Amino acid sequence: MTYDGCDIKWAWVDLDDTLIDFTVNARRALTRLYRTENLDRLFESADEWAECYERHNKSLWSEYNVGKISRDYLRMERFMRPLVEGGLTTDEAEKLSSIFDVTYLDFLAEEKQLVPGALDLLNALRNAGCKIGILSNGFKEVQHRKIASAGLDGLIDVTILSDDINVNKPDIRLYEHAMTTVADTDASHHLMIGDNPTTDIAGAINAGWKAIYFNRFDNEACYPHVNCKNVHNLSDILPMLGPATTLSQLK
Repeated sequence: MTYDGCDIKWAWVDLDDTLIDFTVNARRALTRLYRTENLDRLFESADEWAECYERHNKSLWSEYNVGKISRDYLRMERFMRPLVEGGLTTDEAEKLSSIFDVTYLDFLAEEKQLVPGALDLLNALRNAGCKIGILSNGFKEVQHRKIASAGLDGLIDVTILSDDINVNKPDIRLYEHAMTTVADTDASHHLMIGDNPTTDIAGAINAGWKAIYFNRFDNEACYPHVNCKNVHNLSDILPMLGPATTLSQLK
């Protein structure tokens, strides 16, 4: 596929909130956890519980993505902190946190909601002659299961996770690992599509890749780099891939 002057062989796509609607699926999993674990004793509603968890989880992921904390610390603290805030002692929260971590990931793996246009995008990339890879900072215990539950496994050639080498996006080493894994170390052959400008896009640009910033929630300004295009909908990417990949021809 020729894209922005380059012969793209591999299109790499972030998983959560780019293909899979993590925002919706996580809220559903947290709601199930609230009900099955009787968290109404700590929080007045499932929404209050979920919002408390999401606030702590977002803060922890910001630290994890830049290597300030470990994955194990994140996975324990993201439940401990809201449980303590809800009124449990640290010891009580720690005991429950290890249980909640496993249960939550199981619930999350069962959810299937996709971002609008995800399947059309993958089919368009395939139709344009690209191999498709997933490049994600998500945990190996759940990412492969989420891909299968959402019915995406047949459209993806390879999945590269930060857990594979204990390095997160935007660290250039993860992008280099992806290129080595698929035996194509020419950076001009690789395109990254993702919703996080500081991880997905910054890492790709630093690795010498082309990038498309999917600004789904309009939370950030456009990513200002010559090698990056900015879109608000996955369908906006299709015309960039050539005349053979327009939505009307895919249907």
